Amino acid sequence: MELQESLVEYGARRVIITLTAVLCALLEIVDTTIVNVALNDMRGNLGGTLSEVSWVITAYAIGNVIVVPMTSWLSQQFGRRNYFAASIIIFTFASFLCGQADNIWELVFFRLVQGIGGGALLVTSQTLITESYPPEKRGIAQAIYGLGVIVGPTLGPPLGGYIVDNYSWPYIFYINIPLGVIAALMTIEFVRSPKFANKKSASEIDWWGIVFLAVAVGSLQFVLERGQEEDWFNNGHIVFFTVSAVLGFYFFIWRELTYKNPIVNLRVLKNGNLRVGTILSFILGFGLYGSTFIIPLYTQATLGWTATQSGMLMVPAAIVTAMMMPVVGQLIQRGVKQQYLVSAGMLFFFIYSFWGYKILTPDTGSEAFFNMLLVRGVGLGLLFVPITTLALSTLKGREIGEGAAFTGMMRQLGGSFGVAVITTFIARENMLHRSDLVSKLNVNDPLVQQRVDNLQKSFIGKGLSPDVALKSGYQLLDFSIAKQAIVLSYMDVFLYLGLLFLVCIPFVLMTRSGKTKIDPASVH
Repeated sequence: MELQESLVEYGARRVIITLTAVLCALLEIVDTTIVNVALNDMRGNLGGTLSEVSWVITAYAIGNVIVVPMTSWLSQQFGRRNYFAASIIIFTFASFLCGQADNIWELVFFRLVQGIGGGALLVTSQTLITESYPPEKRGIAQAIYGLGVIVGPTLGPPLGGYIVDNYSWPYIFYINIPLGVIAALMTIEFVRSPKFANKKSASEIDWWGIVFLAVAVGSLQFVLERGQEEDWFNNGHIVFFTVSAVLGFYFFIWRELTYKNPIVNLRVLKNGNLRVGTILSFILGFGLYGSTFIIPLYTQATLGWTATQSGMLMVPAAIVTAMMMPVVGQLIQRGVKQQYLVSAGMLFFFIYSFWGYKILTPDTGSEAFFNMLLVRGVGLGLLFVPITTLALSTLKGREIGEGAAFTGMMRQLGGSFGVAVITTFIARENMLHRSDLVSKLNVNDPLVQQRVDNLQKSFIGKGLSPDVALKSGYQLLDFSIAKQAIVLSYMDVFLYLGLLFLVCIPFVLMTRSGKTKIDPASVH
């Protein structure tokens, strides 16, 4: 524990290190979602197809998820300050190259590099903040870090929408450059590296572990991101990458448990708190990224809002989450059990999802979303800090970095999994609802005939010939069926997402009461 105590900072140094860490976490997370609203412009400028341009998101996620589990080990190899500064520089330089890209595959490659630099920012920021605060203030430390992690995905779309609407898409990458330069200078000046005695020579490095991890995570990410578009297991590529993901994970786990210098220390998962925290981080990622993904999608595709409008809708909820963070940090410090806070957060998330299920229509107004999203903000505030403090509370020294890597990776994987599952689910449900609605639409039904007749008359009134007016009437009827089907699909997503969180509550209460013998306030 001496190692950890020696890294505790006080006064202005602690403030500066905290600001640097939060800035880096924000840079990395905003970049995960900021490109979503710019994909259309990129496609037009760089001449790519929709499936090619979606690789801009996939490549970044693959770079992220490969590097996150290796972060703790790389910090030990090169020294935390050097590795953190190098990651910021790689991320910043790759941001510049992304803005300069001349074709879609150049952009995809630079996004992969940006993801490799960015993955380290998230986990190292968490470790830096945890170690800079004394143990009794860990709850507050995680609350400050959580601000970046929770607010980041929400800030991305409005910021991206504003830049794309007023400037051009390369500026969503250029905005990182001044912030990255400031963060790198502050890191070199203020961040201290812990003394690790176990630096490895090149011959001792777990190269096979790195290869198996990259194959496993890269393949899994590919399957999750591309599965729906490529028709899942009817596509040879998806089958190939699924098999390589399974084999990659199998050999990776075997290698890490048998090799004397593993790149990812799986043995740290013997810690009960960390195991539970890792599973809950996955569920949190699923809910956080899943709901951040579906609401802008629904408001833009179904309600016809602009990118900036749908992005701004998320801002009040993010402010509520930000306000919740220090409150929850204080509650943990005063000894409120994490399992109660997480259960309350999951209940709020269920209320938010059920509310969404009840209010969705083909023309829901922005005021209907407002209160519902505030409830989501409260729920996320109650979830993030307790899950993270619980996961890391009984770890010591270098285990903190390894634990942060696990929770960070599982949150990212949960997010990818959430987006992929939701995309697939919407597509499947849409087909089911559409065929169900069409089956109920009997052409011989007098009411249906009357509706078509009225539509035909209104089109004739606009100057169309009777046969074209009839065709237009049927097209409008078909369009309203399609819209109704998509609304029903989104309603199903909200309902099932809420039920997932509701079902978890008893498990959280059962699991943790046995394991939270040590709360963060008493770790000395």
